[in-house]
Amino acid sequence: MVDATAILDSCSYTEATGRELFSAVADLGSVAGWMSFDAGMHQSAQKLFITALHAASEGADKAVGAHILQCMARQMSHLAHYSDALDLVALAQYGGRRQISPATKSMLAALESRLNAILGHLDESERAAGRAEELFTLIDPAEEPPHMAFFDAAELSATLGVAHQIAARKSEGSHRTRRADKSLDLLGRALNLRPEHRTRSKAFDHLALARTHLVASEVGGAHQETGLALTLFGMINSKRVADRLIELHDEAAQYSQVAEVADLRSRIKVSITSSDGEVAGP
Repeated sequence: MVDATAILDSCSYTEATGRELFSAVADLGSVAGWMSFDAGMHQSAQKLFITALHAASEGADKAVGAHILQCMARQMSHLAHYSDALDLVALAQYGGRRQISPATKSMLAALESRLNAILGHLDESERAAGRAEELFTLIDPAEEPPHMAFFDAAELSATLGVAHQIAARKSEGSHRTRRADKSLDLLGRALNLRPEHRTRSKAFDHLALARTHLVASEVGGAHQETGLALTLFGMINSKRVADRLIELHDEAAQYSQVAEVADLRSRIKVSITSSDGEVAGP
C-alpha cells in the first residue's frame, strides 16, 4: 500500500485519472486491511486502513472513504473500543452524506444499531435498526459501487440479528423475550440467504444464534448451533471467529453445570487450543 501511494505521488497524470487511481488504491487497501484484521494482525490492519483512507481522500472518493471508516469501526468494536467505533460510523455518515449509496447508508445504520446496543442505548439501537431496514428497500443493485456487493439481505439480517441479541442481553422480562425472538428470526434468515461458499459468514451466523439461545436460556439450541459453528471453524482460518468462540465459551459459564453446556465449552476449548488460540478459565 505504501509503495502504491508513493508511486502515485511521484507520477504525472490528469486530475481525473489521478482520482481513479487513488480510489482504486483505497479500495485495494480496504481489502488488505480487512484480511489483516481477520487474521488478528491489528496493528497492520490499522496502518492499512489509515493509508487507504488517505488514498480515498486524495481521490475525493467519499463512498470508498465511508466504507473504510466502517471497516475501522468494526475493528474498534472487535477490540472493545465501542465509543470510538460509533464515532467512526458517525463520521462516515456525515462525511459521505451526499455521495454514499443507499446500501452504504443501510450498512452504516445497521452497524450504528449494533454499537448502540453494546453501549446500552437500546432505544437508539432500535431506531437505527428501523432506518437500516428502510434504507435497504431503496437499493438498486445496478447503481451500487462494486465494494458494496457484500452487503446483501443476509448481511443486513445478520448485523441486525446481533444488535437485537445484544439488546436482549441488556433487557429484562418481555423486552428480553421480544428482542431474543427478533434476533433468532433475523439470524435464521441470514443463514438461509447465505451463498454456500460464504463459510466464514455462516460460522458467524451459527455463533450468533448460539449466543442468542443462551440469552434465552435455551441451552439445547446453543449446543446445536455451536456444533455447527465448530464444524465450519475447522474449514477456515479466522482469528475473528476464534475470538467469538472464546466469548461464547465465557458467556456459557453460567450454565456450566448443565451437561450440554459443559460439552459445548469443552469442544470450544479443544478447537481453540488446536488452532493456537487461548481460552481463559476452567
